[in-house]
Amino acid sequence: MPHTPSVDDYLSSLQHPHADAVLLLRSLILDAVPGVTERIKWNAPSFGLGDDDRITMRLQPRDRLQLILHRGAAVKDDASFSFEDPHGLAQWRTRDRGVITLSGRADVEERREVLSDILCRWIHAT
Repeated sequence: MPHTPSVDDYLSSLQHPHADAVLLLRSLILDAVPGVTERIKWNAPSFGLGDDDRITMRLQPRDRLQLILHRGAAVKDDASFSFEDPHGLAQWRTRDRGVITLSGRADVEERREVLSDILCRWIHAT
């Protein structure tokens, strides 16, 4: 069985121009969603409840950070699912797949409260 690095191991060796923002985002997610689990998936930190990933960081391209809000690897064709994004923070590709793009640490800090709100609500809605 291949070794899967812990999130701590992964982040301690992360070479990314926005590594400080990645650490801040991780902390924000862990604080916003009590009981959230984390692991490395798709070569980036991913968060959810139990084994169900719902928020995955996208670290490429390296000039920005993205949080992918999803309900699993494949888009679910579920017309009854809806999620309200009153702050318009995410770009919604489909009804259950949104992308939040952040330019770096200052952007994360500026949007901290809004990010905490949407991420907590996303985890619980999905």
